[in-house]
Amino acid sequence: MKVEFNRAALLEALGLVSSVVPSRTPKPILRCVKIWAGDKDVRISATDLEVGINYVISEVSVAEKGETVVPADRLSAIVRESADDILQIKASDGKCEVIGSDSHFTVYGQDSTGFPAVPCFDGKADIEVSLVNLRSAIEQCLFATAKESTRYALNGVLWEAKAKKLALVATDGRRLARVRVGLASAASEKITAAKIIVPAKTMALIDKIAGSEKDIVSIKQVDNQILVNCGNVDISSSLVEGSFPKYEDIIPSDYQNKLSLPTEAALSAVRRAALLTSEESRGIKMQLGKNKLIITGRAPEAGDAQVDMVVDYKGQAIEIGFNPQFIIDVLRVIKESTFEMEFGDAERPGLIKSGNDFLYVLMPINLG
Repeated sequence: MKVEFNRAALLEALGLVSSVVPSRTPKPILRCVKIWAGDKDVRISATDLEVGINYVISEVSVAEKGETVVPADRLSAIVRESADDILQIKASDGKCEVIGSDSHFTVYGQDSTGFPAVPCFDGKADIEVSLVNLRSAIEQCLFATAKESTRYALNGVLWEAKAKKLALVATDGRRLARVRVGLASAASEKITAAKIIVPAKTMALIDKIAGSEKDIVSIKQVDNQILVNCGNVDISSSLVEGSFPKYEDIIPSDYQNKLSLPTEAALSAVRRAALLTSEESRGIKMQLGKNKLIITGRAPEAGDAQVDMVVDYKGQAIEIGFNPQFIIDVLRVIKESTFEMEFGDAERPGLIKSGNDFLYVLMPINLG
């Protein structure tokens, strides 16, 4: 194999592909990327056996076709530190050479025949959605997934497609985020009948795909896998097994106590009130009365904090405790300048809404 690469294009590809490469694995070949040079372009692949990616680079000049498997971290570091606009990569006999105008690196690789196959997207899509809209939706729900849970379904995001809408739902058992995104065309009957759970790692990988407002993401389900294509990127992923909670049952629909808040001001108020909380008192209290919201934090060994907000509210007085980080997380991803907050009583969850397509359910905590 002998190929000249545009260094910037190669670096962009390696940045995305390397995010799939596992940092620890008993199989050394999984810490590598596979580079395959065809007639006019080059495909770079990586997999951890759960998630795989193929990235096609067209900004190349192929002198000799071929393939090589090389450690991802070594190659990425060499390309990142290079000052050249063009880099040449040659590979043969288990060696990969990276050649610049004033540099020459030789990296020992692995036998390419031992690299696992990484599926490519083929056939008709079950779902088509704007990349920009999908990335926005991912950012509004991914943070609410469980980081480590024995209930594996909570480690992923539920996808529910109906007609020309896709709902993404994530929960860790203490909070829940649901966001709906419009589709470019009606979803297939196959995907509409299914409720699939996509791993958080796969969702984060889709969110990293670079593109413009014109780019469309094509998605299809094949057995227990999801295949995703956007331009020159193909992603394949196993789906999470298990049953997602019946989340509709915990979304309150009977609340009468409602108010509208400015997003940035509310985020600032919660952050400030949380400055004097501690591990023992990891909560803030929200006291809602006539035209006033008081947010307080307290740490016995440090002191007290109080932030007052003037609000348009004439409902019943409420005192309720929340984990401040869970409020900060959601206010960071709300796109609108204002949002709605609804309450039942101190024992029931709070409800945050933004527009017609985003809601967030937050369980209260007992502040004693």
